[in-house]
Amino acid sequence: MKIAYSRGLHELGDGLYAYLQPDGGWGWSNAGLVTSDRGSLLIDTLFDLSLTRAMLDEMSTVTAAHPISQAMNTHGNGDHWFGNQLLPDGIPIIATAAAIEDMQAAPPALLSALTAATDLPEEIELFTRHAFGSFDFSGIEPRLPTESFQSQHELTVDGRRVELIELGPAHTPGDAIAYVPDAGVVFTGDLLFIEGTPIMWAGPVSSWLTACDRILELGASTLVPGHGPVTDQSGVRDVQRYLRYVHDQARGRFEAGMDAEAAADDIEIGDFSDWGDPERIAVNVATVYHELDPSQPPPGPPELFARMGRWISRHGR
Repeated sequence: MKIAYSRGLHELGDGLYAYLQPDGGWGWSNAGLVTSDRGSLLIDTLFDLSLTRAMLDEMSTVTAAHPISQAMNTHGNGDHWFGNQLLPDGIPIIATAAAIEDMQAAPPALLSALTAATDLPEEIELFTRHAFGSFDFSGIEPRLPTESFQSQHELTVDGRRVELIELGPAHTPGDAIAYVPDAGVVFTGDLLFIEGTPIMWAGPVSSWLTACDRILELGASTLVPGHGPVTDQSGVRDVQRYLRYVHDQARGRFEAGMDAEAAADDIEIGDFSDWGDPERIAVNVATVYHELDPSQPPPGPPELFARMGRWISRHGR
């Protein structure tokens, strides 16, 4: 099934919907809705209250008859849970235990302070403006999931089965997918970026590749990524191809004694040059380097933001 990549709610069939946000770059995430006779499961909220409110308003054409009775957050990045406070009062919200730890470590107040700061180093300011300048983090009260799981958990939406499968660490420490077996649809969260560059905050590469294999093994025909257009199994293989390429290129430069930032600058992104947000290679290479030499502590977010800002400055992206 071909789903137009335009902003808003798209019917996937079988009572399933995807809410898409082009262009799928920093913060422009997707969400999903699984309905049954009397209720529905919402998969992810959006990066700020205005965006989430607009999504819920558009979904009301469906949720008026199928009220949102439970929700799931695929992982701990804010563009997939900062809008939780707008969910109906009292409904259960579920995520992996590792995702909840991630949420607690990076609440909305951190991004609000970062975007309001006036004394940032130039390269961090450049990156912050590029990645977060379109969003309003004011007024967000963190509403954490009420339930956690590890490995696998089965939900029922008024009798309709949804399998939640933990596949992290990969993109983040706590990535999970939602698989709807009777429809052959998977909501993948940020294990899939389509037409955009994946970013590996956690890794290792081998874990993300295995996660992709697990998604392929489900045999689903429709995959709703965390960012980008709805895809099929070819989208999973494209993500694997990128991850293998960056890992191999970074390993060669690591063995040659090149430092991680220089290696990220040196790698020719070639076949992936038309994907959005190519500066993420700076994070991906840093993650590979830590995998290759765990004795070296990984750089923290400020340094990674700075490296991406410098990559943008040098490469003009």
